[in-house]
Amino acid sequence: MDPTTPEPSGALSPENAFRGDDRRRRATPRFSRYSFFGGRRRSVRRDAEREGSFVDLYSTRLLLMVMWVALMNVADSFFTLIHLQHGASEVNPIAGVLLLSGRSSFVFWKSSLIGVALLVLCVHKNFYVARYGLWAATLCYTILLAYHISLFRS
Repeated sequence: MDPTTPEPSGALSPENAFRGDDRRRRATPRFSRYSFFGGRRRSVRRDAEREGSFVDLYSTRLLLMVMWVALMNVADSFFTLIHLQHGASEVNPIAGVLLLSGRSSFVFWKSSLIGVALLVLCVHKNFYVARYGLWAATLCYTILLAYHISLFRS
């Protein structure tokens, strides 16, 4: 066929060939079976769809950020307990209430609450507020760790 002649409207080119039901009729849900087992969607197909979409697979960078915040949260708990043993006082009222339940319970509940928050931020990674929240948490926990370390020097 001559390349300048348009294809008939019913003909399918190899790149447009029909391969079954169009699975793109619905957006990827927040949670699906692929979220936990064998996800397939790492990013959106079109940049215009990026904001507010969900994916099945997450980047290594996102995993590293989430793990960094989780690790810094545990370090914050550890340093908080050390500083409290040396006469400091807790300024966070929520952490203060958690401390009343005991050290192990404090670490468990603090880690659990931050873990759930990190899970929500991770799942909503293509939302502006979640991206901002994850970067803010990363920055704040890094500064908090530097503050804890500075308290040992003084």
